[in-house]
Amino acid sequence: MILDKQRQALVDLQEKIDVINKCIDKEVINKELEVLKSEQESPDFWSDLGNAQKVNKKIKHLQKKLQTTLDIHNKRQYILELLELLETTEDNDMLLELETELANLLTFVDNTYLSTLLSDKYDDNNAILTIHSGAGGTESQDWANMLQRMYLRFAERNGYGCKIMDVQEGDVVGIKSVTILMSGDNVYGYLKCEKGVHRLVRISPFDSNARRHTSFASVDVMPEIEDDNEIVIDEKDLKIDTYRSSGAGGQNVNKTESAIRITHLPTGIVVNCQIERSQMQNKATAFQMLRAKLAQLKEEQELAERKEIQGALKKIEWGSQIRSYVFCPYTMVKDHRTDHETPNINAVMDGDILEFINAYLTLKNIKS
Repeated sequence: MILDKQRQALVDLQEKIDVINKCIDKEVINKELEVLKSEQESPDFWSDLGNAQKVNKKIKHLQKKLQTTLDIHNKRQYILELLELLETTEDNDMLLELETELANLLTFVDNTYLSTLLSDKYDDNNAILTIHSGAGGTESQDWANMLQRMYLRFAERNGYGCKIMDVQEGDVVGIKSVTILMSGDNVYGYLKCEKGVHRLVRISPFDSNARRHTSFASVDVMPEIEDDNEIVIDEKDLKIDTYRSSGAGGQNVNKTESAIRITHLPTGIVVNCQIERSQMQNKATAFQMLRAKLAQLKEEQELAERKEIQGALKKIEWGSQIRSYVFCPYTMVKDHRTDHETPNINAVMDGDILEFINAYLTLKNIKS
């Protein structure tokens, strides 16, 4: 009787484990690994360093998938063994270990299940995240800065690398815009859920009359595209400008025109990079950002072409807020796409946003 709760938890978990095992097809992955390892053993494998790095990264990614299914199996088997032992003996320490192992398995399976929902083309790529403050001056610029901190804390919580590629400081406080490169497994797959307008409601710390203010900031997320063959860029279509970097500077950063602005004339897309120390580095990074924006534009055009077949799909863009963060007269964060909400706004602002990502991906998976 006392173990019925634990047994039922394992039964409830099995559906997600079955989905994971179906998505991570070991037979298919092993065949793909054979091909990649054969390529890796080729005598001229390292002659193309870029391709070699991609192959090694792919092998590591596939091996990690296989290890994940093995870890789930081993953890589940260990819990079953503990349950069997507790059938014949009363041991409080063992019961506590069972509870701990079961909680760890639940979390591990939930996180793995979430990653299996990431099946779009660029989901396993790094992400380029850009935050723009909306109308409202100081208020919205401070809000953009708060969102920047939230995403940096999210990256820190999940072991992702972060690099600020471009930032425009606010007039008084905060930021007008910032572009951040986040690197790690499935970063774009997770963060693409954050694209849209984020709304803040609070008592303004900048209002001497302590009135409630509403501020907006937009978040754009693009995949980092490393393969040059994916998107072809003709330099004849580009206008490249140089200017002096703004910000804290230091050494040579603010003393020369090392910052780069690239305008893609056929589409009107503009990218900036000023964070690197040399003009050449900034130009390379700006090209990377442009490639990502062109890839995003291509995806949006393909989506528009499929619109009549698939039905109307709501576009996430400026003017259609995806989430509200309310500090006053009560505390709540609510996602308007999924209706998922939490009163724990401090945790969310400290980067705890996986529950919102999970709800969005689950809903998207159900609808598809």
